[in-house]
Amino acid sequence: MDLRITFMGSASFALPSLLALVKAGYQVVQVVTRADKPKGRGLEVSRTPVAELASELGLPIIQPKTVRTPEVLEQLRAAAPDLIVVAAYGRILPAEVLNLPRFGCLNVHGSILPKYRGAAPVQWAVINGEKETGVSIMKMDEGLDTGPVYAVGRLPIGEDDNAELVYDRLAELGAQTLMAHLPGILDGSILPVAQDDSLATLALPLEKNTGAINWEASVETIRNLVRGCDPWPGAFTTTAAGVRLRVFGPLSKEIGFGSGGHPGEVLAADAGGIVVRAGDGAIRIPMVQPAGSKKMAARDAVSGRRIAIGDVLGKAELV
Repeated sequence: MDLRITFMGSASFALPSLLALVKAGYQVVQVVTRADKPKGRGLEVSRTPVAELASELGLPIIQPKTVRTPEVLEQLRAAAPDLIVVAAYGRILPAEVLNLPRFGCLNVHGSILPKYRGAAPVQWAVINGEKETGVSIMKMDEGLDTGPVYAVGRLPIGEDDNAELVYDRLAELGAQTLMAHLPGILDGSILPVAQDDSLATLALPLEKNTGAINWEASVETIRNLVRGCDPWPGAFTTTAAGVRLRVFGPLSKEIGFGSGGHPGEVLAADAGGIVVRAGDGAIRIPMVQPAGSKKMAARDAVSGRRIAIGDVLGKAELV
């Protein structure tokens, strides 16, 4: 196809969209992704998933620290794109970039806008216990996911789905929704609809302590936090000894434990895990990972004397 596309993305969410464009025969003339950065204990330089895929596909790649410099803007102009497609790029684009292609800039966003504008829409949808989420194909403007929306794809969230599973499904749905509507967007038969800003919510970036469990919260709130923080930053508490304890799901509500005990108190342990008092009942935890150890069945943490029945989790300071 004669249409020239610059693709901008970094995280794995963008991979299905990039691959779908190439497979459909669109001319991807340039891929823009985040700069390489050191990662892990060895600080080895790590490329973004989009850089890896673009390299495999033989596509031209640029990895600027910012797109706001004259040099980078000139590189974008030199590619002469008719359209810029953005998915999980991780930067707000300035007007100079937004106005560059004749068809503007499309964003594949992982929520049903105007809900969950921002960097972590998938995770917050799960943390907040949403039953449905989706993707929006949006015409970008200078705001944070504020542009008008061309198309929406919807996805149910299962009771035990974690953020990673929903993220991967949305990435595929994003590609499908983009490809199904792109011809209509280009020929003008599909027009964008303005968002209702009064319904907007923000999905701010997750932080390392976002996953801290408040045992006074409801069982459902705790379950959703654990699901939404998996795999990162991970839901956690502390043992009575102050050791950080990663908590893995799926968690379940337990009956038959009455109302006694303090929030965070370990009430029981068996082959199915440990049972902990929450704000409105008891909750079963199947798997944990004490700091410095491997992931293990929660019952094994009791057998190994890392946790004891009667301990109150989350009360000690981290050591």
